[in-house]
Amino acid sequence: MNNLKSVLLLASLTGFLVIIGGVLGGKGGATIAFVIAFVMNFASYWWSDKIVLKMYKAQPVTMNDAPELYSDVQELAQNAGLPMPKVYIVPEKAPNAFATGRDPEHGVVAVTQGIMQALDRNELKGVLAHELAHIKNRDILIGSIAATVAGAITYLAYMAQFAAIFGGGDRRGSNPIALIGMAILAPIAAGLIKMAISRTREFGADKGGAEICGNPLHLANALRKLESYSKRIPLQVSEQTAESTAHMMIVSPMLGKGFGKLFSTHPPTDERVAKLEAMVGGPSY
Repeated sequence: MNNLKSVLLLASLTGFLVIIGGVLGGKGGATIAFVIAFVMNFASYWWSDKIVLKMYKAQPVTMNDAPELYSDVQELAQNAGLPMPKVYIVPEKAPNAFATGRDPEHGVVAVTQGIMQALDRNELKGVLAHELAHIKNRDILIGSIAATVAGAITYLAYMAQFAAIFGGGDRRGSNPIALIGMAILAPIAAGLIKMAISRTREFGADKGGAEICGNPLHLANALRKLESYSKRIPLQVSEQTAESTAHMMIVSPMLGKGFGKLFSTHPPTDERVAKLEAMVGGPSY
C-alpha cells in the first residue's frame, strides 16, 4: 500500500510539472527547468553518502571500534537480505540516525553518539532495522526523483516571476499578477506532495524495519524516546543543514519548528507508534 501511494504521489507530482510547465514556461521552459533540476539532484543522489557524511562529520567504524553496533547491523542486514552496509558514528549528542547510499551495494547506516546512549540495545536495533528498510526500499532514489520534479517546478516558478516582472509576462496575454500568484503557489504545492512522499516512505520503513528486527515494539519504544529527546537536544548543525537532511533522519531534527504536520517530512510520532503497535495487537505498556 505504501509503495502504491508513493507511485501515485510521484505520478501526481509529474503531472503537476507538465501542467505548470505549460502554463508558466511552455514546453521549452519546462524542459530547461527539468534538466537543471535533474543535473543538480542526480549529483546529490550519486554522491549522497559522501555529502551528508561530511556535513555531519561522521566517522567510519569497524567491528573493533564498535563491536556491539557493528554486529547488530551485520545481523539485521542478513535478516533483510542486504549486503553489509558501511557503519558510521556521528559525533552528536542529539539522538538520531540516518541511512544513505545510492543503492543497497553502497548502503550506509549512521547513528549519533547520543542515540547509542539514549536507547537500549533492542530499541537501537529497531532503529537500525528501520534504516536498513530505507536502503532495501531504495528510498534515496525515490526521494531524489521527487526532489528533481519538485525542483523543476520551483525553477519554472522563478522563471515565470522573472518574466512577469521584467519581461511582460505570458505571450498569450495572461495577467502578470495571476502569473506571479501561480508562480508562488506552484512550488508550495509541489513541496507538499514531495513531503507526502517522504512521510509515506517513513511509514514503509517503519513496517519494513519491524519485520527485519522481528519485534515492532522495539522501534515503537525507540520512537517515543527519540521524539522526547529531539525536542530537548537539537542537532548542533546549521538550520539549513538540518532542513536539507531532515527527510533522512529517523526523527525530524525540525521537531517543534515550522508549520506542523502539513509541512513535515515525517508523520506524527504517535501515528507511527500506533501503526507499529497494531502489528502486535496493542501497546507495549
